[in-house]
Amino acid sequence: AGAKKKWSKGRVKDKANNAVVFDKPTYEKLFKEVPTYKLVSPSILVDRLKINGSLARAAITELEKQGIIKAVLLHGSQKIYTRATKAEDEAE
Repeated sequence: AGAKKKWSKGRVKDKANNAVVFDKPTYEKLFKEVPTYKLVSPSILVDRLKINGSLARAAITELEKQGIIKAVLLHGSQKIYTRATKAEDEAE
């Protein structure tokens, strides 16, 4: 019957120890750095600011309200934004 196939040991993904609430430094970093990103989406914020997904979505809503970023694509699961720049507004 041949040797039984050995299952490879499942790799354990490092637990992403992301923040659940904003602390002051992270919050300031959000408003300082995000306007320089060309592309803003929840997954990018999670990755760069080490926050959790729901926090990233809330942050994006807040940034949009303040006009720091603007929507490119609004999809149920993944909302994609870009920084609001003067040049683009004139081009449109």
